[in-house]
Amino acid sequence: MSEVATQTEQTGGLAKEELSRMDAYWRAANYLSVGQIYLLDNPLLRQPLKPEHIKPRLLGHWGTAPGLNLIYVHLNRVIKKYDLDMIYVTGPGHGAPGLVANVYLEGTYSEIYPHVSQDADGMKRLFKQFSFPGGIPSHTAPETPGSIHEGGELGYSLSHAFGAVFDNPDLIVACVVGDGEAETGPLATAWHSNKFLNPISDGAVLPILHLNGYKKLSG
Repeated sequence: MSEVATQTEQTGGLAKEELSRMDAYWRAANYLSVGQIYLLDNPLLRQPLKPEHIKPRLLGHWGTAPGLNLIYVHLNRVIKKYDLDMIYVTGPGHGAPGLVANVYLEGTYSEIYPHVSQDADGMKRLFKQFSFPGGIPSHTAPETPGSIHEGGELGYSLSHAFGAVFDNPDLIVACVVGDGEAETGPLATAWHSNKFLNPISDGAVLPILHLNGYKKLSG
């Protein structure tokens, strides 16, 4: 048996190198997410952290970011491997740092906003602008590259996901449902939408319940 085959068995179907790269990407997205929530300056932590480097008012939930980032990187892998027609709907509130982080890592953010470059200066701008006067909102707003809809209330992610696949048979929607919004009436009702799906004329919805311990570090 080859070494690659042995490594693939040990990592549940993923080659060790691919798994390592995905883990590195996930950790980078996590750092970019937490930086947006907390940091005004010193983006690469090249200096000892000081109070003036921290934002005076914090918005965005760190607790939801790692899960959203983990799903993002794994969805990207299967999209590329199987050439899928797929979109990603995220329901957890204040999950924008994760989505912005991934678009920045991919290079799309800097293409559209060249002043937010992929270097230390650009990272500082990326961090400072999040939920900051003159910056970007604390939700995934239209300014975020790839964003097609911004919700304003919890509970509607699954409804949007089902609506997107109706009469769209090639589409898969991965929909992350936050543990908070899972307790809302609209979300509870939306679970029944699978009864309206026609496997011939409609696409598929992949609901993912995001249980992050019902915790957040900033509000």
